[in-house]
Amino acid sequence: MPAPTHLLRAALAVPPASPTVSPPAAKPAAPSKPLTVTVTPLSPGVLSATALTPHKLRVYDPGYAHTLAYTSAITSIDGAAGHLRHRGYPIESLAANASYLDLLHLLLYGSLPTRAQLTRFRRALYAPSASLVHADVRAVVSAFPRSSHPMPVLMAALSALGAVSPALNPSLAGANVYACPRARARAQLKALGSMAPLCAGVFRHVSGLAPAFLAPACGDDLTFAERFLHLLGADAHPVFARALELLLLLHADHEQNCSTATVRQLTSSGVDLFSALSGGVAALYGPLHGGATEGVLRMLQRIGSVERIPQFLARVKGKQEKLMGFGHRVYRNYDPRARIIRDVAHQVFARVGSEEPLVEVAVALERAALEDEFFASRKLFPNCDFYSGLVYKAMGFEPGYFPVLFALARCGGWVAHWNEFLDDPDRRIARPHQRFVGEVGPREVPPVDEREEGVSGVVVEDERGMVAKM
Repeated sequence: MPAPTHLLRAALAVPPASPTVSPPAAKPAAPSKPLTVTVTPLSPGVLSATALTPHKLRVYDPGYAHTLAYTSAITSIDGAAGHLRHRGYPIESLAANASYLDLLHLLLYGSLPTRAQLTRFRRALYAPSASLVHADVRAVVSAFPRSSHPMPVLMAALSALGAVSPALNPSLAGANVYACPRARARAQLKALGSMAPLCAGVFRHVSGLAPAFLAPACGDDLTFAERFLHLLGADAHPVFARALELLLLLHADHEQNCSTATVRQLTSSGVDLFSALSGGVAALYGPLHGGATEGVLRMLQRIGSVERIPQFLARVKGKQEKLMGFGHRVYRNYDPRARIIRDVAHQVFARVGSEEPLVEVAVALERAALEDEFFASRKLFPNCDFYSGLVYKAMGFEPGYFPVLFALARCGGWVAHWNEFLDDPDRRIARPHQRFVGEVGPREVPPVDEREEGVSGVVVEDERGMVAKM
């Protein structure tokens, strides 16, 4: 039976002239004509835009809300049902029965490891060949002022790691270096093995602690979180270690989010893995992505008490405040990770010995928002950012370090997507098109003395410190 077809009616839109420029008189453009294109679906609900190529058509899709840029078998999300699965395993089951290294193995290789495989994998990641931070990379970290935000320091450290690994860098060793399975495996292990020491070293440096890079704790049986806490010189109490392990697992991958898509797009150019990861960290640095957890904590601090929640929600409805930690670009139901993190939060605060007042505010805010038709009708449910910051704060992490912990977790997903994308038969360099709305011209360039003064965005500061816009 032939596959069903869809008829797309598209119009060739004529871009409007720029409102700030008066274009010269031009011949009127021909009116747009409807065009019918027959498209055979690739799968239910998925159309291939390549059918538009012969007709010289493009799809304008801001934010890629309806665009499938990649093919992947790693993570699936059902936003309507609130399901998150890694290679078919529900996140709830993984959180209850797997470690972060179990999940890394699953993301990278497609299967949960046996005990023997897990031991070999852990030893490979903890081995000095994978985890020892090069002296030049340590020097890059140390060169940053201690007042620096840790994310730019981490970006620089990852870029430096690529510079001191020439045999694993396509720009230095040849464009096909990752075609060698051994070189690709070495790059993966170096990236994953170095991430925890780098994040710990960055944290200690910007915190004013010396030395920045501690020797790792002995023992191949340590969990990923336990080893990281030792690298920090922090309290590795089992409750803290288990909480951090869960948070790392829950944040390890989330399909084609902004930072993961950034890693894939950079990989399409043939850049080395470490530079691609640095780009992922840069995307995660944004307040709408990795910075959202810090935003939730700031919001709860502004609310301050349960009694002030009604007033705050009224301001949200009046668009005077933003409800951080609620809603998601994909989920139209409760984020499955949020429930797990909420339970972890109470365990951590029980260990600390005193109930953090912001937890009470968070629980009451969640209840009030879920019971309010204004938010419920808009499918604004808590996401994983809502409770994460409270857990990190209780463990002693400053808000500026939250996105570094996010990067530590997400690095596993980034490397898995990098590895998968290298084998994608449809891989090609990313080159989005644009919808041009400026003046087409051609315009004549007048001599500098004959030009009219226009708008300039140059801001200058004079010797008195006065700022003026030219």
